[in-house]
Amino acid sequence: MIWTRPVTEVAGRHVKRYLVAADRTALTPAVEEAAYAILPELLPEPDGTPPATFVVLHKGGDSGAYLNAYSWTWDNALYFGGAAAGQPALGCPDEDPTHFVVLDRSLIGCVWELPPLLHERDAWVRHMLDPHPPSPSGLPARLDAYLADVMPGRTTGDRL
Repeated sequence: MIWTRPVTEVAGRHVKRYLVAADRTALTPAVEEAAYAILPELLPEPDGTPPATFVVLHKGGDSGAYLNAYSWTWDNALYFGGAAAGQPALGCPDEDPTHFVVLDRSLIGCVWELPPLLHERDAWVRHMLDPHPPSPSGLPARLDAYLADVMPGRTTGDRL
């Protein structure tokens, strides 16, 4: 299943948070805390693009936990940073799901972690790149609208 947490701010970026697990209890507060502690290492330098990121935190059925950070950059491109914990096959030192390390591979997410990508692409276009003139309050209102536009919770196998 996939669900969300409220938007938070990390290293000056607004972060939309998606969580994935077969059971909500698998993603413990300790795993979440450890994942968000490493998040600043996965973010790009500011480049003038509104500072927005969405993350997918996935607790696998084994000892692994995975954090994928997708940050908007160059106005219309995604910068990716990934970390894993508890998965020795990915270079983790142990099977502790709170011991995150930055990945040195080009993996961008497993099939269960990818549903937010389509939603977030469409939300970015809809709110940030729409050719219609911005509202009178301008960019802050558009960014707020983007941040409020999250994919509804559901199972990760659905395609809506």
